[in-house]
Amino acid sequence: MTINRIQDEIIEEFSEVDDWMDRYAMIIDLGNSLPAIDSRFKTPEHLIEGCQSRVWLNAEEKDGKVYFTADSDAIIVKGIIALLIKVLNGHTPREIIDANLYFIDRIGLSENLSPTRSNGLLAMVKQMRLYAIAMDARDRM
Repeated sequence: MTINRIQDEIIEEFSEVDDWMDRYAMIIDLGNSLPAIDSRFKTPEHLIEGCQSRVWLNAEEKDGKVYFTADSDAIIVKGIIALLIKVLNGHTPREIIDANLYFIDRIGLSENLSPTRSNGLLAMVKQMRLYAIAMDARDRM
């Protein structure tokens, strides 16, 4: 499934819920369903800079596609990284680099987060793209 199709499905799911408390509950549920990150990646090297909460992120490439694992010590943030993983997991580095993550604005996420969480969201997207850029560069060598 393409990145845009996944985003469209997320937009559709969120459009069925008007209340932001219910949307936060959806995000928290996504975070709770996030597979556990291997403990060997819960290190300072895997912490995302710029997040107020602690967020660990790892990326591995298998058969030309990127697979992310993550965890956070904050339930909303864990849900946000789960959303990003849902959209970007299993795609090529180039698809991740080129992706326009329009779902963030369309579901109202950016406008309903505190400034520190918004900065954290941007830091998560940036780190995921940096992993993809590094893998894309390595693949071209």
